[in-house]
Amino acid sequence: MSYEQTIDYLFTRLPMFSRLGAAAYKEDLTNIIRLCEFLGNPHQRFKSIHIAGTNGKGSTSHMLASILQTAGYTTGLHTSPHLKDFRERIKINGQFVPKEFVVDFTQKIKPVIEEIDPSFFEISVAMAFDHFAQEGVDIAVIETGLGGRLDSTNILTPELSVITNIGWDHVNLLGDTLQKIAGEKAGIIKQGIPVVVGEVTEETAPVFENVARQKNAPLTIASQKRQATDWKWEKHELIVQVAEKHKTDRQLYHLDLPGLYQIKNLLTTLEACAVLQDKGWEIDEPTIQSALHQVKKLTGLHGRWELIHQHPSVILDVAHNEAGMQQVVEQLELADYHELHIVLGMVKDKAVDKVLALLPSSAHYYFTQANTPRALDAKELQQQAAAAGLKGKTYSDVNNALKEAMAKAKENDLVLVCGSVFLVAEVV
Repeated sequence: MSYEQTIDYLFTRLPMFSRLGAAAYKEDLTNIIRLCEFLGNPHQRFKSIHIAGTNGKGSTSHMLASILQTAGYTTGLHTSPHLKDFRERIKINGQFVPKEFVVDFTQKIKPVIEEIDPSFFEISVAMAFDHFAQEGVDIAVIETGLGGRLDSTNILTPELSVITNIGWDHVNLLGDTLQKIAGEKAGIIKQGIPVVVGEVTEETAPVFENVARQKNAPLTIASQKRQATDWKWEKHELIVQVAEKHKTDRQLYHLDLPGLYQIKNLLTTLEACAVLQDKGWEIDEPTIQSALHQVKKLTGLHGRWELIHQHPSVILDVAHNEAGMQQVVEQLELADYHELHIVLGMVKDKAVDKVLALLPSSAHYYFTQANTPRALDAKELQQQAAAAGLKGKTYSDVNNALKEAMAKAKENDLVLVCGSVFLVAEVV
């Protein structure tokens, strides 16, 4: 098969969460164990950092990968979903997995696919593990897909576990309370392996403390170790001053990821680096500062308060749940613009009403939908938005909506495209 035929086979043959939602979620580790056994257990042949969380796990994964490769380590990175190209999910030092590897791997694993009918995500995880093992990476940063306890990535025994935060998302699969969701994410905590949690609440702190105690896993809460004492925007950079507890000096970080919500991810990343340093990984402060200044360049991260056009400003952000949208709204309150235009599309299985309740009624709305069966119909989104006091027209696809928004926007206006990873992925 050619690469194009291989990708078509993977996308059409395998249940894909981005297309089907809950129907594609496999609630145990049987398939990934079988796949990895067939491959000779590649996940046991490289060191890893395992990252879960409701929001911020993608940005944190990319920040850590950028730091590790800047420190001179050959660094694998597995994230999901992809925006444009399947190979975005599997990188080494920022380089996509080769097309030939994808083809050869799929041919090799085909008999097992026909035997056990795995999900698309299970195959992509097995592919990442096999690629990292074959290339002999020094370490791989592995982001969970959904949850943690039953996530396909959770057969790893990592150097470090990281949980960014807990919020309301995938409640139909992970539980209808923050404690239940935290319990699922805490499933990545391993016996004796240190864990860094980005931030906790009254509901979630006891969950992490109990699991860490049971597993004899050293636990640190990043938000309790450091705080941002000052920040500013300058030339599309976020400049953050950070103070560490019980230390008088402050460190200044220039982030090429300008979203204000990245401050939380920065603090989580810094604590993760401190734990890795304690374990003998050679990561010095100049390396951290240099790497955080070029995360997008080194790892290819996109869609996080990403400016793609000026006059008017056009921003892409993959925020798609209540907590993520809350952060985007806070960012909007600080942004400088005359009028706001929001190109919005969502998927059916999100808490659409809660997201809509957060958005400003003063904005001009352009309702649309991504080309996926999970997408909420633009007309239905328009009706639900109207009930929340948000008004606008519907458009057949995101690029038509964006074209209209840019045509109507004045030079000093802001156009924001958000609501779904899949929507942002389709922006040309």
